[in-house]
Amino acid sequence: MTPGPRGGGLRRVLGKRKGVASAPAPLDSAEAPLEPGDYAGFLRSRLPQQDRLVASHRIGSERVWLKKAGPRHGSLRYHLLAAISGVLRLDVLAPVPNPGGNAAIAIEARRLRALASVGLRVPAVLAQQPDGLLISDLGESGRPAVVLQERLDQAAAIGPAALLTTWHEGLAAIAAVHARQAYLSQAFDRNLVQCPDGVIGYIDFEDDPGEALPLAECQARDWLSYLHSTAMLVDAASPHAAAEHWHAVLADASDEVRDRLRVAAGRMRWLRHLPAGRRWGRDTQRVRAVARLLGRWYAA
Repeated sequence: MTPGPRGGGLRRVLGKRKGVASAPAPLDSAEAPLEPGDYAGFLRSRLPQQDRLVASHRIGSERVWLKKAGPRHGSLRYHLLAAISGVLRLDVLAPVPNPGGNAAIAIEARRLRALASVGLRVPAVLAQQPDGLLISDLGESGRPAVVLQERLDQAAAIGPAALLTTWHEGLAAIAAVHARQAYLSQAFDRNLVQCPDGVIGYIDFEDDPGEALPLAECQARDWLSYLHSTAMLVDAASPHAAAEHWHAVLADASDEVRDRLRVAAGRMRWLRHLPAGRRWGRDTQRVRAVARLLGRWYAA
């Protein structure tokens, strides 16, 4: 398949995309022999030795992830969205800071268990202590899960049609969460992963928007988060065709969610005039692309 007429713009955007943020770290192996399935013992023994906040390990043939409590994320990363949400009076865009430390560990464990209980594909909580968490890997039988961000970049290199097919998979995965009256935390493409059996799974739950926002706001926030992480690719590829995917999937969303997205589209329209140059930063470029797409999709 060859790129469509907007292929040049799509290639330029691909050239700007950073590497996959959630690519796995090198595997470590347990230094001390442990009983099979002794996840709590593994967590106790390995946590003090781990320097990274997140690292993958093997327990026998099983791959696991160990997350340790870290400092609270700096507030600078939230300033742009906080400023925009304040000016536009859009709570749906207000950032939910990661509390860091033991609180983030407790939130992630609680959210993983809650999402698993409604049948969603998330890592299993294998062991937990106040300052650390051991969770399963979403791969199986030696086959790794693939981050959707990586799959989108690969599809974009093929052409707009392939990109939209993969992009729609992310939309459908978010819709599956909302159909269970649930929500994600940061529904970016880097936090959606395709498991070896083709099912999309979900990772990264160190914050909980539901502690501050009603369900409709949390779900609208999921849609805007996914769009924020993918808008530059979609805008450079086939924005009009993408609109059909967007509205088709959102047809099953609640009236409250659709209303919030419609309001967000109207209030964000002027942001499409933000400068396009790279010197203004990637967040500015992403917000501009979101505003451009929503402006087209909700023009009426």
